[in-house]
Amino acid sequence: MLDLTHMLSGPYGAMLLTDLGVHTIKVEPPGAGEGTRALLATSEDFSRDGMGAYFLTLNRGKQSVAIDLKSDAGREVFYDLVRKADIVFDNFSVGVTRRLKIDHETLAKINPRIITCSVSGFGETGPAPDRPAFDQVVQGMGGGMSITGFAEGDPVRSGIPIGDLGGGVFGAMGVLAALQQRTRTGKGSHVDISMLDVQISLLNYMATMYLMSGKTPERIGNSHFVHVPYNAYRTKTGYIIIACIGDAFYERFRDVFPCEELRDPRYLKQPARYEDRERIDAIIQEELLKDTAEHWLEKLREARIPCAPVNDFAQALSDPQVRARDMVIDVKLPSGQIVQMPGNPVKITGMAKDPCNAPPAVGEHTESVLRTVLGYDNAQIAALRQAAVIQ
Repeated sequence: MLDLTHMLSGPYGAMLLTDLGVHTIKVEPPGAGEGTRALLATSEDFSRDGMGAYFLTLNRGKQSVAIDLKSDAGREVFYDLVRKADIVFDNFSVGVTRRLKIDHETLAKINPRIITCSVSGFGETGPAPDRPAFDQVVQGMGGGMSITGFAEGDPVRSGIPIGDLGGGVFGAMGVLAALQQRTRTGKGSHVDISMLDVQISLLNYMATMYLMSGKTPERIGNSHFVHVPYNAYRTKTGYIIIACIGDAFYERFRDVFPCEELRDPRYLKQPARYEDRERIDAIIQEELLKDTAEHWLEKLREARIPCAPVNDFAQALSDPQVRARDMVIDVKLPSGQIVQMPGNPVKITGMAKDPCNAPPAVGEHTESVLRTVLGYDNAQIAALRQAAVIQ
């Protein structure tokens, strides 16, 4: 894969594919390289070896080739790489690949089997595909912010940048589907991912409910519009989640709390619980404040009630379940420092767990890739370097 991505959505999609075993060559401009390299690069807390947390995480396991794609000679080098490649992944603004003459139509003439993927804010069609967009733009337009937060408060974006990350996930998924299609047709294709499309897709059944009824959903905090009890509750030592989905869970839930009001036989059926949801939540909240999160979680788990602590990052990243599944990994940098970061959530039987290599320096692999992949000789490489086409 030739990775032309920058910032977050594209690099995350390319990172996912790299984690799954794709040989990824990051193609970036000579000099400073891809723009994300500068983010947090000088932060004492959030950088190591001159690389910020963004770049360290999103570019692990990749190689770097520095090529000036704005020059004719640089494009010819890139075209040579395309002849050997399976995938070209970018998240440029719409129209940039065409201006650079590296769009799918152009590359498919060079390699008919090439798969290209472009992640953009609004996709490549529609009335205004060329508008600039980042994460919160599509979160706002996609409707999700309107249902996030509490009824009396303002709309709230997701704490996780789901606009960007969702675009990357669907980009990687689209590439995998295109590779499968190529096994049947023998031809490559173009994957066009709109970050706004992804946000609309993630509305899922809630969008269907609106389209069926015309009723616009509202913000309801951490509660649910069907299930009761389903909320975040305070205890003496922190918040916990209780999620009773269905009547069977509630029947067991009643035995956790010595409270006669919760044993009202009407509450064995969801409609009555939902009608009295504020009263039920208030009773549960009053009871939970009498003891610690640890106490209540133990009792709820004994009764097989879906529950969890509301963890901060320190708690989440040290959870034994998380650690047992290699979701915190060590990456060794050239200086010998070890940086920990999230692991690969896709576990596939028989797939070797290769160590994750450090992210590359700008152009770190230019010469080796040109030699081993393209067969360039010393004179060709020297001439390109002399002309500042490569680094």
